[in-house]
Amino acid sequence: MLYEVEASLTYDFAAPCEVLLQVEAADGPDQRVVSQALTFWPMMQSAQAEDPTTRQRRTIFQAFGRVNILYRAQVDILAREPDLSTLSAQAIRDLPGDVLPFLRASRYSPSDRMESFADREFGGLTGGRRVTAIVDWILKHVDYRAGVSHSATTAVDTFIDRAGVCRDFSHLLIALCRAADIPARAVSVYAWGLQPPDLHAVAEVYLQGAWRLVDATALAPIEGFVRVATGRDAADIAFMTIFGSATLVEQRFKIDQVA
Repeated sequence: MLYEVEASLTYDFAAPCEVLLQVEAADGPDQRVVSQALTFWPMMQSAQAEDPTTRQRRTIFQAFGRVNILYRAQVDILAREPDLSTLSAQAIRDLPGDVLPFLRASRYSPSDRMESFADREFGGLTGGRRVTAIVDWILKHVDYRAGVSHSATTAVDTFIDRAGVCRDFSHLLIALCRAADIPARAVSVYAWGLQPPDLHAVAEVYLQGAWRLVDATALAPIEGFVRVATGRDAADIAFMTIFGSATLVEQRFKIDQVA
């Protein structure tokens, strides 16, 4: 299925600074970027860097004054496995080297603090059935509610508060999966069907030799996710990191199916 995505950002930069931008769709085994264009007004110096493992694209640019950024792309989403319950997990000794780091605790997903709970609640399950049970537990016990969390909220905070937004659901899912010995990482996506449209924080788990997308919020279908960035947690997948200060003027994200 073909999707068109768009990100439109306008910021005011009071002093010159550098900015790391992550809004560009990534090529991968389950999606292919057909066409794309990233435009700045006014024109400015920028450099592109593509991660050789995740294939995600990063753009670094120098900003000053009012900057308008427009990204548009057409992305072909290939077949995905929506039902994880039948998939098996690999023994840790058999995992690829680039997957092993996603078993460890990170800043927003301190999985080492959730091992006892994960073992007690999900220890009798394996592989995809364990991941599905974790998602079901989050959907049952955590409310989607804005204003509860902030930029420093961790998975443990969300576990205690039992409420949060997509970022918090993603961190809790990642922490519980890692605590249950399943590699998990954070992913930012354009999500078809999400209301209101926005970049959406979800997760990927490593099952049966591949990374599989998972959304603990169940707010949009996985078949309509356009992957942008991946990392340990939200610190790695932020769509804009400003090495200085800026004021938001306007921003919007959009994704449409192409008939």
